[in-house]
Amino acid sequence: MTTISPPQAADGPLLLADISGYTVFLQDVAGAHRDDAFAGGAVPKGYALMSSLLDGIVTTIVPPFTLAKLEGDAVFAIGTRDGEIPRGAELFACLRHCYADFRARLASAGDVWTCTCDACQRADALDLKFVLHAGPYVVQSIAGSREVTGADVVMAHRLLKNGAAARIGHGAYVLVTDGAARALELPTDGAIALTERVEHYAPIEAWAFALR
Repeated sequence: MTTISPPQAADGPLLLADISGYTVFLQDVAGAHRDDAFAGGAVPKGYALMSSLLDGIVTTIVPPFTLAKLEGDAVFAIGTRDGEIPRGAELFACLRHCYADFRARLASAGDVWTCTCDACQRADALDLKFVLHAGPYVVQSIAGSREVTGADVVMAHRLLKNGAAARIGHGAYVLVTDGAARALELPTDGAIALTERVEHYAPIEAWAFALR
């Protein structure tokens, strides 16, 4: 019988970096390239672009965060309250650096990617949003993989659907829960105050920061 490590309790920041427009982009690319996508082993270069963007997100936030999981169009990363996660303006600088790298990778895609179909040319419409929360979570082993679970983890994921973009006016933002703002000493001057409602949870006070 395989020995399973017991679950470990932790507490700290929970960060999600999500690429907006990911699903529609790949659907459009697959449609535009249906005659060559995967035919004879060929894969549309749009997939390589998405790999580059996700790799850039991980590279710029790990460290100081620890990668928990790649989730399709999102990166889930964690930290602990007594770890090396920066506080205040330094943490915002880390997220802005991640976003700048994201935009730079999009801008340079044309240097090596020459497809001019409408679907591929819409890559610039991709954008990035962050959700930052802080709270308790559990790290456990499931089927040989490390999984991060807990009520606050579920809540952070559900906050990917929120009202920040409508209030800011574009898709690039950081949504910070009040719990994360207090735990990580994040200034909220100039931010947009929001109250998010997630089923089975009390109303969540949060702040939205524009990135562009």
